[in-house]
Amino acid sequence: MLMNVVWLLLGLGLLTFGGDSLVRGALALAKRWGVSPLLAGLVIVGFGTSAPELVVSLQAALGASPDIALGNVIGSNIANILLILGICGLILPLLAHPNALKRDGLAMIGATIFCLLLFRDGSLNRLDGIMFLVALAAYLIWSYRTERVDPGAADVALHQAEADLVEKRPTSLWLSVALAVGGLALLIAGARAFLTGAVGIGEALGIPETLIGLTLVAVGTSLPELAVSLIAVLRRQADVAVGNIVGSNIFNILGILGVSSLIQPLSLAGRLLAVDQWVMLAAALALVVFLLSGKRLNRIEAALLLTGYVTYVAFMAV
Repeated sequence: MLMNVVWLLLGLGLLTFGGDSLVRGALALAKRWGVSPLLAGLVIVGFGTSAPELVVSLQAALGASPDIALGNVIGSNIANILLILGICGLILPLLAHPNALKRDGLAMIGATIFCLLLFRDGSLNRLDGIMFLVALAAYLIWSYRTERVDPGAADVALHQAEADLVEKRPTSLWLSVALAVGGLALLIAGARAFLTGAVGIGEALGIPETLIGLTLVAVGTSLPELAVSLIAVLRRQADVAVGNIVGSNIFNILGILGVSSLIQPLSLAGRLLAVDQWVMLAAALALVVFLLSGKRLNRIEAALLLTGYVTYVAFMAV
Protein backbone atom coordinates (compact mmCIF):
# COMPACT_ATOMS: atom_id res chain seq x y z
CA MET A 1 0.00 0.00 0.00
CA LEU A 2 2.80 2.41 0.91
CA MET A 3 4.56 1.83 -2.41
CA ASN A 4 1.32 2.48 -4.27
CA VAL A 5 1.01 5.84 -2.52
CA VAL A 6 4.64 6.60 -3.46
CA TRP A 7 3.98 5.71 -7.11
CA LEU A 8 0.84 7.84 -7.08
CA LEU A 9 2.61 10.93 -5.68
CA LEU A 10 5.61 10.45 -7.96
CA GLY A 11 3.33 10.16 -10.98
CA LEU A 12 1.36 13.23 -9.90
CA GLY A 13 4.55 15.27 -9.62
CA LEU A 14 5.79 14.14 -13.03
CA LEU A 15 2.42 14.84 -14.65
CA THR A 16 2.26 18.34 -13.17
CA PHE A 17 5.84 19.28 -14.01
CA GLY A 18 5.68 17.63 -17.42
CA GLY A 19 2.46 19.40 -18.37
CA ASP A 20 3.88 22.76 -17.31
CA SER A 21 7.10 22.19 -19.27
CA LEU A 22 5.19 21.10 -22.36
CA VAL A 23 2.96 24.21 -22.31
CA ARG A 24 5.87 26.63 -21.77
CA GLY A 25 7.99 25.05 -24.50
CA ALA A 26 5.10 24.87 -26.96
CA LEU A 27 4.10 28.50 -26.32
CA ALA A 28 7.68 29.64 -26.92
CA LEU A 29 7.80 27.71 -30.20
CA ALA A 30 4.39 29.09 -31.20
CA LYS A 31 5.58 32.66 -30.67
CA ARG A 32 8.77 31.98 -32.64
CA TRP A 33 6.75 30.52 -35.53
CA GLY A 34 4.16 33.31 -35.52
CA VAL A 35 1.18 31.24 -34.34
CA SER A 36 -1.84 33.46 -33.66
CA PRO A 37 -2.77 34.44 -30.08
CA LEU A 38 -6.13 32.67 -30.44
CA LEU A 39 -4.64 29.32 -31.36
CA ALA A 40 -1.80 29.72 -28.85
CA GLY A 41 -4.23 30.28 -25.99
CA LEU A 42 -6.96 27.90 -27.10
CA VAL A 43 -4.90 24.97 -28.38
CA ILE A 44 -1.65 25.16 -26.42
CA VAL A 45 -2.86 26.43 -23.05
CA GLY A 46 -6.50 25.28 -23.03
CA PHE A 47 -5.74 21.90 -24.57
CA GLY A 48 -2.22 21.66 -23.17
CA THR A 49 -3.50 21.64 -19.60
CA SER A 50 -5.45 18.52 -20.59
CA ALA A 51 -2.26 16.70 -21.61
CA PRO A 52 -2.16 14.68 -18.34
CA GLU A 53 -5.72 13.45 -18.96
CA LEU A 54 -4.77 12.50 -22.52
CA VAL A 55 -1.68 10.52 -21.57
CA VAL A 56 -3.32 8.82 -18.58
CA SER A 57 -6.41 7.82 -20.59
CA LEU A 58 -4.26 6.49 -23.43
CA GLN A 59 -2.13 4.45 -21.04
CA ALA A 60 -5.26 3.14 -19.33
CA ALA A 61 -6.89 2.20 -22.64
CA LEU A 62 -3.77 0.41 -23.86
CA GLY A 63 -3.45 -1.28 -20.47
CA ALA A 64 -6.95 -2.78 -20.74
CA SER A 65 -8.41 -0.43 -18.11
CA PRO A 66 -11.28 1.23 -20.05
CA ASP A 67 -13.09 2.15 -16.82
CA ILE A 68 -10.19 4.36 -15.78
CA ALA A 69 -9.80 5.85 -19.28
CA LEU A 70 -13.48 6.81 -19.49
CA GLY A 71 -13.88 7.64 -15.81
CA ASN A 72 -10.89 9.97 -16.04
CA VAL A 73 -12.47 12.05 -18.83
CA ILE A 74 -15.97 12.15 -17.35
CA GLY A 75 -14.67 12.74 -13.83
CA SER A 76 -12.28 15.48 -15.00
CA ASN A 77 -15.07 17.36 -16.78
CA ILE A 78 -17.24 17.14 -13.67
CA ALA A 79 -14.39 18.22 -11.37
CA ASN A 80 -13.34 21.06 -13.69
CA ILE A 81 -16.73 22.73 -13.38
CA LEU A 82 -18.07 21.75 -9.97
CA LEU A 83 -14.82 21.63 -8.02
CA ILE A 84 -12.36 24.01 -9.74
CA LEU A 85 -14.79 26.75 -10.79
CA GLY A 86 -16.61 26.28 -7.48
CA ILE A 87 -13.37 27.04 -5.60
CA CYS A 88 -12.41 29.90 -7.94
CA GLY A 89 -15.87 31.46 -7.75
CA LEU A 90 -15.76 31.49 -3.97
CA ILE A 91 -12.46 33.36 -4.08
CA LEU A 92 -13.67 35.88 -6.66
CA PRO A 93 -17.00 36.15 -8.53
CA LEU A 94 -16.24 35.14 -12.10
CA LEU A 95 -17.36 37.87 -14.46
CA ALA A 96 -17.65 36.49 -17.97
CA HIS A 97 -18.05 38.41 -21.22
CA PRO A 98 -21.05 36.72 -22.90
CA ASN A 99 -19.62 37.06 -26.41
CA ALA A 100 -16.26 35.65 -25.33
CA LEU A 101 -17.78 32.42 -24.03
CA LYS A 102 -20.83 32.05 -26.25
CA ARG A 103 -19.03 30.06 -28.93
CA ASP A 104 -16.97 27.92 -26.58
CA GLY A 105 -19.85 27.41 -24.13
CA LEU A 106 -22.12 26.19 -26.92
CA ALA A 107 -19.30 23.99 -28.23
CA MET A 108 -18.89 22.43 -24.76
CA ILE A 109 -22.62 21.68 -24.51
CA GLY A 110 -22.66 20.33 -28.06
CA ALA A 111 -19.63 18.11 -27.44
CA THR A 112 -21.18 16.75 -24.24
CA ILE A 113 -24.50 15.92 -25.92
CA PHE A 114 -22.65 14.36 -28.89
CA CYS A 115 -20.68 12.24 -26.41
CA LEU A 116 -23.88 11.03 -24.70
CA LEU A 117 -25.37 10.07 -28.07
CA LEU A 118 -22.33 7.94 -28.91
CA PHE A 119 -22.46 6.38 -25.43
CA ARG A 120 -25.95 4.94 -26.05
CA ASP A 121 -24.74 1.51 -27.18
CA GLY A 122 -22.43 1.18 -24.18
CA SER A 123 -19.15 1.44 -26.08
CA LEU A 124 -16.92 3.68 -28.16
CA ASN A 125 -15.48 2.11 -31.30
CA ARG A 126 -12.95 3.40 -33.82
CA LEU A 127 -15.64 5.00 -35.97
CA ASP A 128 -16.81 6.96 -32.90
CA GLY A 129 -13.20 8.03 -32.35
CA ILE A 130 -12.97 9.35 -35.90
CA MET A 131 -16.22 11.29 -35.46
CA PHE A 132 -14.90 12.85 -32.24
CA LEU A 133 -11.71 13.97 -33.98
CA VAL A 134 -13.62 15.34 -36.99
CA ALA A 135 -15.80 17.35 -34.58
CA LEU A 136 -12.65 18.66 -32.86
CA ALA A 137 -11.18 19.71 -36.21
CA ALA A 138 -14.44 21.47 -37.09
CA TYR A 139 -14.34 23.37 -33.78
CA LEU A 140 -10.75 24.50 -34.38
CA ILE A 141 -11.59 25.63 -37.92
CA TRP A 142 -14.62 27.52 -36.54
CA SER A 143 -12.37 29.22 -33.97
CA TYR A 144 -9.78 30.11 -36.58
CA ARG A 145 -12.39 31.58 -38.94
CA THR A 146 -13.79 33.64 -36.06
CA GLU A 147 -10.38 35.20 -35.55
CA ARG A 148 -9.89 35.88 -39.26
CA VAL A 149 -13.30 37.56 -39.58
CA ASP A 150 -13.02 39.65 -36.39
CA PRO A 151 -9.49 39.81 -34.91
CA GLY A 152 -10.74 42.11 -32.15
CA ALA A 153 -13.51 39.78 -30.96
CA ALA A 154 -13.85 39.11 -27.25
CA ASP A 155 -13.12 35.40 -27.62
CA VAL A 156 -9.85 36.18 -29.41
CA ALA A 157 -8.80 38.49 -26.56
CA LEU A 158 -9.78 35.79 -24.08
CA HIS A 159 -7.50 33.15 -25.59
CA GLN A 160 -4.69 35.67 -26.02
CA ALA A 161 -4.96 36.36 -22.28
CA GLU A 162 -4.72 32.61 -21.65
CA ALA A 163 -1.41 32.51 -23.51
CA ASP A 164 -0.12 35.62 -21.73
CA LEU A 165 -0.89 34.02 -18.38
CA VAL A 166 2.00 31.57 -18.82
CA GLU A 167 5.19 33.40 -17.84
CA LYS A 168 8.90 32.49 -17.95
CA ARG A 169 8.78 31.16 -21.47
CA PRO A 170 12.23 30.34 -22.89
CA THR A 171 13.66 32.47 -25.69
CA SER A 172 16.18 29.90 -26.96
CA LEU A 173 14.99 27.58 -29.73
CA TRP A 174 16.79 24.55 -28.33
CA LEU A 175 15.55 25.20 -24.80
CA SER A 176 12.00 25.53 -26.13
CA VAL A 177 12.28 22.21 -27.97
CA ALA A 178 13.87 20.57 -24.93
CA LEU A 179 11.06 21.77 -22.66
CA ALA A 180 8.35 20.59 -25.07
CA VAL A 181 9.91 17.17 -25.74
CA GLY A 182 11.05 16.71 -22.14
CA GLY A 183 7.60 17.67 -20.87
CA LEU A 184 6.02 15.05 -23.11
CA ALA A 185 8.45 12.39 -21.84
CA LEU A 186 7.68 13.32 -18.24
CA LEU A 187 3.96 13.08 -18.97
CA ILE A 188 4.34 9.55 -20.32
CA ALA A 189 6.48 8.43 -17.38
CA GLY A 190 4.21 10.20 -14.91
CA ALA A 191 1.08 8.62 -16.36
CA ARG A 192 2.55 5.14 -15.97
CA ALA A 193 3.60 5.77 -12.35
CA PHE A 194 0.31 7.47 -11.51
CA LEU A 195 -1.78 4.62 -12.92
CA THR A 196 0.34 2.03 -11.12
CA GLY A 197 -0.30 3.77 -7.82
CA ALA A 198 -3.98 4.50 -8.45
CA VAL A 199 -4.84 0.96 -9.56
CA GLY A 200 -2.80 -0.50 -6.70
CA ILE A 201 -4.61 1.65 -4.11
CA GLY A 202 -7.96 0.70 -5.61
CA GLU A 203 -7.15 -3.01 -5.46
CA ALA A 204 -5.84 -2.74 -1.89
CA LEU A 205 -9.00 -0.96 -0.71
CA GLY A 206 -11.41 -2.94 -2.88
CA ILE A 207 -12.50 0.15 -4.84
CA PRO A 208 -13.70 -0.46 -8.44
CA GLU A 209 -11.58 1.01 -11.23
CA THR A 210 -14.52 3.14 -12.36
CA LEU A 211 -14.60 5.05 -9.07
CA ILE A 212 -10.81 5.39 -9.03
CA GLY A 213 -10.97 6.94 -12.50
CA LEU A 214 -13.85 9.27 -11.60
CA THR A 215 -12.23 10.62 -8.44
CA LEU A 216 -8.56 10.06 -7.69
CA VAL A 217 -7.34 9.96 -11.29
CA ALA A 218 -9.72 12.67 -12.53
CA VAL A 219 -8.83 15.19 -9.82
CA GLY A 220 -5.11 14.40 -10.07
CA THR A 221 -4.97 14.99 -13.82
CA SER A 222 -7.04 18.20 -13.44
CA LEU A 223 -4.38 19.92 -11.31
CA PRO A 224 -2.98 21.92 -14.29
CA GLU A 225 -6.46 23.36 -14.93
CA LEU A 226 -6.74 24.20 -11.22
CA ALA A 227 -3.36 25.95 -11.25
CA VAL A 228 -4.11 28.04 -14.37
CA SER A 229 -7.59 28.98 -13.14
CA LEU A 230 -6.37 29.97 -9.67
CA ILE A 231 -3.60 32.13 -11.14
CA ALA A 232 -6.15 33.80 -13.42
CA VAL A 233 -8.50 34.49 -10.49
CA LEU A 234 -5.71 35.91 -8.32
CA ARG A 235 -4.85 38.24 -11.23
CA ARG A 236 -8.56 39.11 -11.55
CA GLN A 237 -8.79 37.61 -15.05
CA ALA A 238 -12.04 35.72 -14.54
CA ASP A 239 -12.66 35.20 -18.26
CA VAL A 240 -9.40 33.28 -18.50
CA ALA A 241 -10.31 31.03 -15.57
CA VAL A 242 -13.65 30.10 -17.11
CA GLY A 243 -12.31 29.89 -20.67
CA ASN A 244 -9.53 27.54 -19.59
CA ILE A 245 -12.04 25.12 -18.06
CA VAL A 246 -14.44 25.28 -21.01
CA GLY A 247 -11.63 24.69 -23.53
CA SER A 248 -10.26 21.83 -21.45
CA ASN A 249 -13.67 20.13 -21.26
CA ILE A 250 -14.11 20.37 -25.02
CA PHE A 251 -10.72 18.76 -25.62
CA ASN A 252 -11.31 16.09 -22.97
CA ILE A 253 -14.34 14.83 -24.87
CA LEU A 254 -13.48 15.37 -28.52
CA GLY A 255 -9.71 14.96 -28.33
CA ILE A 256 -9.01 12.47 -25.55
CA LEU A 257 -11.99 10.19 -26.12
CA GLY A 258 -11.41 10.49 -29.87
CA VAL A 259 -7.76 9.42 -29.73
CA SER A 260 -8.33 6.78 -27.03
CA SER A 261 -11.23 5.04 -28.78
CA LEU A 262 -9.47 5.25 -32.15
CA ILE A 263 -6.46 3.40 -30.74
CA GLN A 264 -8.39 1.02 -28.49
CA PRO A 265 -12.22 0.62 -28.55
CA LEU A 266 -13.68 1.24 -25.08
CA SER A 267 -16.67 -0.27 -23.28
CA LEU A 268 -18.61 1.70 -20.66
CA ALA A 269 -19.30 0.48 -17.13
CA GLY A 270 -22.88 0.49 -15.85
CA ARG A 271 -22.65 3.48 -13.53
CA LEU A 272 -20.96 5.65 -16.18
CA LEU A 273 -24.06 5.19 -18.34
CA ALA A 274 -26.60 5.36 -15.52
CA VAL A 275 -25.22 8.25 -13.47
CA ASP A 276 -21.94 9.93 -14.34
CA GLN A 277 -22.55 10.95 -17.94
CA TRP A 278 -25.70 12.76 -16.81
CA VAL A 279 -23.83 14.52 -14.01
CA MET A 280 -21.29 15.69 -16.63
CA LEU A 281 -24.11 17.11 -18.78
CA ALA A 282 -25.86 18.72 -15.79
CA ALA A 283 -22.62 20.41 -14.70
CA ALA A 284 -22.01 21.82 -18.20
CA LEU A 285 -25.58 23.11 -18.48
CA ALA A 286 -25.48 24.65 -14.99
CA LEU A 287 -22.28 26.56 -15.79
CA VAL A 288 -23.61 27.97 -19.07
CA VAL A 289 -26.94 28.94 -17.46
CA PHE A 290 -25.18 30.70 -14.57
CA LEU A 291 -22.87 32.60 -16.92
CA LEU A 292 -25.50 33.62 -19.47
CA SER A 293 -28.19 34.53 -16.94
CA GLY A 294 -26.18 36.88 -14.74
CA LYS A 295 -23.10 37.30 -16.96
CA ARG A 296 -21.03 36.00 -14.07
CA LEU A 297 -20.62 33.16 -11.63
CA ASN A 298 -21.28 34.69 -8.20
CA ARG A 299 -20.30 33.24 -4.84
CA ILE A 300 -23.73 31.70 -4.20
CA GLU A 301 -23.64 29.90 -7.55
CA ALA A 302 -20.03 28.85 -6.93
CA ALA A 303 -21.07 27.45 -3.56
CA LEU A 304 -23.84 25.50 -5.28
CA LEU A 305 -21.33 24.03 -7.74
CA LEU A 306 -18.96 23.04 -4.94
CA THR A 307 -21.83 21.57 -2.89
CA GLY A 308 -22.84 19.61 -5.96
CA TYR A 309 -19.37 18.08 -6.20
CA VAL A 310 -19.28 17.16 -2.51
CA THR A 311 -22.72 15.56 -2.85
CA TYR A 312 -21.62 13.70 -5.98
CA VAL A 313 -18.53 12.25 -4.28
CA ALA A 314 -20.53 11.38 -1.14
CA PHE A 315 -23.07 9.56 -3.32
CA MET A 316 -20.27 7.51 -4.87
CA ALA A 317 -18.90 6.66 -1.42
CA VAL A 318 -22.32 5.33 -0.38
